[in-house]
Amino acid sequence: MRRSIVDPLAELVVLAYKTLLSFQFSKRWMIAVLYGLVCHIIFTASVITMLVSMFFGMSQSFGKIPDPYLYFVNLLLLLQFPLAHSFLLSTTGQKYLLYFSPKDYSKTLAPTIFALLASLQLFLLFFFWTPTQIIIWEASGISYFVMCTLYSCSWLLLVWASIDAGAELQSGALGWMSLAQNKVPKFPDLPTLGLFKFIRQPIYASFALTTWTTPNWTLDQLLIAAVFTAYCVFAPKFKEKRFEKRFGKKFTNYQSQVPYMVPSFSGKKQTSHQNQ
Repeated sequence: MRRSIVDPLAELVVLAYKTLLSFQFSKRWMIAVLYGLVCHIIFTASVITMLVSMFFGMSQSFGKIPDPYLYFVNLLLLLQFPLAHSFLLSTTGQKYLLYFSPKDYSKTLAPTIFALLASLQLFLLFFFWTPTQIIIWEASGISYFVMCTLYSCSWLLLVWASIDAGAELQSGALGWMSLAQNKVPKFPDLPTLGLFKFIRQPIYASFALTTWTTPNWTLDQLLIAAVFTAYCVFAPKFKEKRFEKRFGKKFTNYQSQVPYMVPSFSGKKQTSHQNQ
C-alpha cells in the first residue's frame, strides 16, 4: 500500500477541522488557541528569517554587536540551538516543557511548547546574528541559477520530510488542537514512508542541505553550515535510541533495512513498513 504526501496533510486538515467544530467559549479552548497562535506566528517568522538570512550568506542579519565581541555573541547564538534543542528532546528536558503552560494543560500542550521554543531559538539565531562581512564566494551567472535551484530544492525536501514525519507534530499543531478538542494528543506512528523509505533521517539531511546550497558564502555561513551539519549527523543517534525504546523491534527492523542519512543505490530490496 502506497501513501502519498497528501495523506499526512489530510491528517492535519482533519485535526484542524475537528478543532473548529469543538469551538466554545471556555478557558481551555481559549488557552489552546492562544498557544497555537503564538506558536505558529513564531514558527513562520523563524522559517522566513532563516530562509532569507542564509540566502544572503548571513550578511543581512540585524545584530549590531561591535567587533570583537560579535564573535562571542554569535557563537552563543549558534550553540544555544543544538544544545537546548537536544536537551528538550531528552527525558529530563521534556519535564521542563511542562513549566511553560498552565499545570492542568501542560502535558497536552507539550508538543506545541516544544515547537514554539525551537522556533524561537532559530529566530533568535538568525535575526540577531551580527554579520562579519567576510565574503568567501558569491555565485553569479549560471552558478547563481544552479545554487538558487539547489537551495529551493533543499527547502522543499525539508518541508516534504517534515510532512512525512507528521505535519501536526512538526508544526506544533498537535498539542493545542488536542487541547481544544479536550483529548489526549495522538502522536504519529514510526515514519517509514515517503522520504523515510530511502533514509531514516530525511529531516536532518535536508536541513543540513539548506545550509550548504546558498548562493552567497561568507565566513558566517560556513560556520553555520559546519555546526549545523555536525549536529544533524550526530543528534539523530540519540533520537534513534529513544525510538528503539518506544517502538522496539519495529524500529530495529526498519533500522536494519534503511540507511541512516545517505540513500543506498545498491539495489538491495527493502521491506515496506506500514504505519499501523
